Amino acid sequence: MKKIAKLLGMGVGAYAVLFAVFFFDLDGKFLFYVFEPFVKKHYDNMERKDMTQMPYDMNKYPDYKYDEV
Repeated sequence: MKKIAKLLGMGVGAYAVLFAVFFFDLDGKFLFYVFEPFVKKHYDNMERKDMTQMPYDMNKYPDYKYDEV
């Protein structure tokens, strides 16, 4: 009987915690205030190739010829 009461108490506690997370949108607040700034800081500091400095080459790809026998 004690095990059932303990399991029931744990279930009620888990339900209360999950309800609080849902009701106060704690997962969304965590993502917005904690996770997103961390990820932005990480990805904004990554080195990237400057695409504006690449030469634009019109003849980069070969001419394709169709119906050639």
